[in-house]
Amino acid sequence: MRKIKFYALSTCGWCRRTKKLLDENGADYELIYVDLLQGEEQKKALEEVSRWNPRLSFPTLVLDNEEAIIGYDEARIKEALGL
Repeated sequence: MRKIKFYALSTCGWCRRTKKLLDENGADYELIYVDLLQGEEQKKALEEVSRWNPRLSFPTLVLDNEEAIIGYDEARIKEALGL
């Protein structure tokens, strides 16, 4: 199973759709609501997201610390997860 870090905003509709897709397909993931973090935690999370996605858009999925999927891309997410 791939290790998934899911960077999202709590107010983002595309993030909710991505979460629903992952949940419906039984994916195991670590969800980080960047907007709910504060101080150094938020700064660190934003640095991690910008490493994969300099535009800092959400959702951002980081798979196995090797590749990222930016935005809601159902086909690419399913392909990456072998669904």
